[in-house]
Amino acid sequence: MTEKQMATEKIGADVVANPSPAKSMGDPGITPLSPSHTQQNNTEQVQSEPSFVVVVAIDFGTTSSGYAYAFTKEPECIHTMRRWEGGDPGVSNQKTPTTILLTPDRKFHSFGYAARDFYHDLDPSESKHWLYLEKFKMKLHTTANLSIDTDLHAANGKRVKALDIFAYALAFFKEQALKELSDQTGSEFDNNDVRWVITVPAIWKMPAKQFMREAAYKSGLVSRENAEQLIIALEPEAASIYCRKLRLHQMVDLGTHTTQNGFSPTDNVGSGMAQVSPGHGDRYVVVDCGGGTVDLTVHQIRLPEGHLKELYKASGGPYGSIGIDYEFEKLLCRIFGQDFIDQFKIKRPAAWVDLMIAFESRKRAAAPERTNPLNINLPFSFIDYYKKFRGHSVEHALRKSNVDFVKWSSQGMLRMSPDAMNSLFKPTIDHIIQHLTELFEKPEVSNIKFLFLVGGFAESPLLQQAVQNMLQGRSRIIIPHDVGLTILKGAVLFGLDPSVIKVRRSPLTYGVGVLNRFVEGKHPAEKLLVKDGTRWCTDVFDTFIAADQSVALGEMVKRSYTPAKPSQQVIVIHVYCSEKEIVGFISEPGVKKCGTLRLDVSGTESTAPRREIQTLMQFGDTEIRAMAVDVSTGRTVKASIDFLSH
Repeated sequence: MTEKQMATEKIGADVVANPSPAKSMGDPGITPLSPSHTQQNNTEQVQSEPSFVVVVAIDFGTTSSGYAYAFTKEPECIHTMRRWEGGDPGVSNQKTPTTILLTPDRKFHSFGYAARDFYHDLDPSESKHWLYLEKFKMKLHTTANLSIDTDLHAANGKRVKALDIFAYALAFFKEQALKELSDQTGSEFDNNDVRWVITVPAIWKMPAKQFMREAAYKSGLVSRENAEQLIIALEPEAASIYCRKLRLHQMVDLGTHTTQNGFSPTDNVGSGMAQVSPGHGDRYVVVDCGGGTVDLTVHQIRLPEGHLKELYKASGGPYGSIGIDYEFEKLLCRIFGQDFIDQFKIKRPAAWVDLMIAFESRKRAAAPERTNPLNINLPFSFIDYYKKFRGHSVEHALRKSNVDFVKWSSQGMLRMSPDAMNSLFKPTIDHIIQHLTELFEKPEVSNIKFLFLVGGFAESPLLQQAVQNMLQGRSRIIIPHDVGLTILKGAVLFGLDPSVIKVRRSPLTYGVGVLNRFVEGKHPAEKLLVKDGTRWCTDVFDTFIAADQSVALGEMVKRSYTPAKPSQQVIVIHVYCSEKEIVGFISEPGVKKCGTLRLDVSGTESTAPRREIQTLMQFGDTEIRAMAVDVSTGRTVKASIDFLSH
């Protein structure tokens, strides 16, 4: 930025010569120098991309996880990880369950099928000392005040630090991927040559995204100094990037229920074939149905480059397929009693895992037209422990329970009627359909040509039918063939070119509290503060960016701050957020303090009577970033935004 531009910036701003009474703001002495909302594309600020040899994406899912990679020299060729040992019957996937096992002295033991099988084979007297965790990713979404110290509970009820568990899991994937890359290239592969990508749900708030980054630092995946070696990808965005490149033979159109044939197999979804594929200006919705969350993204494609623009802020909720597991658990509690199920989970944790695996394979067999019952194997220790606990048999419990659609079969199985199974799906599917219905009513979400159903849960025929019934032919419903790997492959493409998504929508309104000159009739009297004869209005919300506002990649929000005292080493500014688009004061209901902006001005002392620190914040990426410059010396000031420890 030139001196002249700086000067004109200053004139336009309501600059106050006397230091303002910043106590009322709860911030150590900050005067807003330029309240004007300037945004501009600053090309000089964008660092040149370091060169990586390979991009490795880790899809860290609620129920299953995996990685995929591509060498930057052959970006078209995406490799999914080697097949895992010990797959499940009826579940053919390259991914492995998101399960982790720690030894009794809390050291990492194993991950995935290996963890599950080892834990399962332990003697019950031993297994209660081991720490086994599954479905733990949801904790990052559901914890309201997530911090570095958030705990998780293992199957035996013991508490462990969430950060440790996530770091162990990432370290495991790092080791697996580097080993596979070394085997592929025939020599020891250097981690510095890898750009890592980790996928997270788009509806996650900033603290959860930052938590993933902290876990990556702790795991040794990347270092804090080389932060740009890791990028966070949003799951439905990754799916969208993959879907727009789909070849016609790689998907199923639910309307015709056939793989698209009769077209040249090299045609992309994103090339001019308007009738089967997003062409220029086409709008489409990606519904990412995973184990934990359902994420909805609305994109518009711009050809010829195939760049994407987000049309409405990401939405969704905790409506993933594990909701069906909870319904099954509730059903078991109705039949056998909550007290027994709670005890059984703690006393026979491995058998409980077994029972849920048996349920999982039957869950995948549920379909709208199904007429024959679904049988679920009850582990012997369930039957045995129930008799000890209650003094009567499992069969007796089923007979006297008022659940008439679950019967006991003589082979030691629970027999569920198809209606019983479908009723377990209903609450979760209803949530998804309600959400989709609301989304399609939004004015921004009109003329949607395609709806892509992706994620593991998208394979469910019950969910597919519900979405078809809701849309009534308004949009074409497309399901990619390898639907469970869509996000993984898209995340690799995103890592190869993170600039493919040019415009995003901010999910929240962000800003800071500032003092403005008090204006009679405009500002409420209770906000008046008089200091040295000047009348100030306190708690004014200075909006950086509003909810659902479009932000281009690389677009900056610029503000200038000045330290209250010349000797001040660090400026700390509280960042507030709200779901409302228009916010007047930080004291309004629904406005929360969500983070802190730290400007480290030590070592930049200057003789200038008044120092001005210009801060640039970037909201157009998957994470929020800050940079700062001391205007009088032109030196860079260390700036960081922290959403975890406020």
